[in-house]
Amino acid sequence: MIEKRIQFQKCKKMAEEIDKIFPLEEHIFEAFTQIQRESFVPVGFKHYAYKLDALPLSSSQWISSPLTVAKMTQFLEINDKVDSVMEIGCGSGYQAAILSKLIRRVFTIERIEKLSIEAKTRFKKMEISNIHIRYDDGQNGWSSYAPFDRILFSASIKEIPKKIFNQLKSGGILVAPIEKDKKHIITKFIKKDDKIIKNELNNCLFVPILNGVKK
Repeated sequence: MIEKRIQFQKCKKMAEEIDKIFPLEEHIFEAFTQIQRESFVPVGFKHYAYKLDALPLSSSQWISSPLTVAKMTQFLEINDKVDSVMEIGCGSGYQAAILSKLIRRVFTIERIEKLSIEAKTRFKKMEISNIHIRYDDGQNGWSSYAPFDRILFSASIKEIPKKIFNQLKSGGILVAPIEKDKKHIITKFIKKDDKIIKNELNNCLFVPILNGVKK
C-alpha cells in the first residue's frame, strides 16, 4: 500500500511538471497519475522514468517524453463520445496505456515483433485489458475494427496514407508528427465527410515510420 502511494506521488509530480509547461485537461492529468512510467523504460533508466525526457528502448527505438505524450493525447480531443482509438507505433506501450485510461477500446500496432511482445506482457502484468496489440506494418492500419473515432501516429511520417484516412470515422480526429522541411510537426487532421481539415500545432521529434515488419 505504501509503495502504491509512493508510485502515485511520483506520477502526480510528473503530471504537475507537465501541467506547468502544457496545461492539461483534468481527465488527462488524472490518466498520467494512474500509469507508472517506470514500468515502460529499460531497467538501467528507471531513475530517469519521471523526468520529462525521451528515453532509449531496444531495437533503436525511443519512449517519447511524457510532455510529448501529453500533447499528442490532448490534441486528440477525447471526450465521453470517443469509443475507439488506433495508435500506429506502439513502442514501449506507454502512450497506449495512457489512452487506455481515457478511451474504452485502444488498438495499437507495432512493426517490431520484440517490442510488441514486450508491450503485451506489460499490459497483462498491469491488468490493462482494453488494449489490443497487433504485430504488423502500421501503415496498413487495422481495417477489421475500423472506422475509429481517433487515430494517433507515434512515429513521424511524410504523408498520411489514404487507407488510414479511410479507417477514420467522419467527424474523427487523426494526430500525427508530419515530416516537413527537415522538421517534425504535430499535425491534427479532422475528417468532415470526404474532406480533411489540417492544422499544424507543435514542433516535435519522433523516430520515423518504416515499411514492413521486423522480427
